[in-house]
Amino acid sequence: MDLGNADSWGAAIYFWIFPLVIGDAIFPPLPSEMLVITGGALSAEGRINAFAVVLLTALASWLGDMLVFELFKRRLSHVLDRWKWGLRFHAAVHAAIAKAGRSSTYGAIIGLRFIPGGRLATTAAAGIANVSTRGFSLCAALGGLLWASWSVALGYFTGSATRLPFWASSLIGVAVGLVIGAVVGVIVTRRRGSRSPVASGPGDPDEELDF
Repeated sequence: MDLGNADSWGAAIYFWIFPLVIGDAIFPPLPSEMLVITGGALSAEGRINAFAVVLLTALASWLGDMLVFELFKRRLSHVLDRWKWGLRFHAAVHAAIAKAGRSSTYGAIIGLRFIPGGRLATTAAAGIANVSTRGFSLCAALGGLLWASWSVALGYFTGSATRLPFWASSLIGVAVGLVIGAVVGVIVTRRRGSRSPVASGPGDPDEELDF
């Protein structure tokens, strides 16, 4: 597959959206946002359908959020402690909550996914705080749809405005998204504080990472 050739992507991007966007709920470094923005850039060239990308992304986002939410709501996350990657995941949750703040309100569930690490932080915090499953599900669905629409729009309008190759438009869209997300993140962190709702921390040797 020639990654620089738009014809090589085609329908393949639909296949990659599900695993990357779902996986991003657990492991934020996965480049799901870049993939979705690339989908927008490709749609600007008429290669794929932008609405299909939005719907697939929103569905994958919702499924990933519900997976993490139920994991923490039902206190099943201790099962992950059997593996080193599970312990690293717990540490990542602590770090994400500390960075994004500890709110589990419905507004935060919808909005904080737009800042780096915000999706994991609010999803885990909502589960820990025993937020209503129905309320979380609705907010996760709305937040996922808004995030998917925003990401696809970034790629689409960047591609339409610059007329650059899709990969260049994608990089520009990602850069714009990161800048906006970073600015919002700084504002949110200053307003909400950074204390984690989880009792123990990843660097505390005397307490287990048990949610």
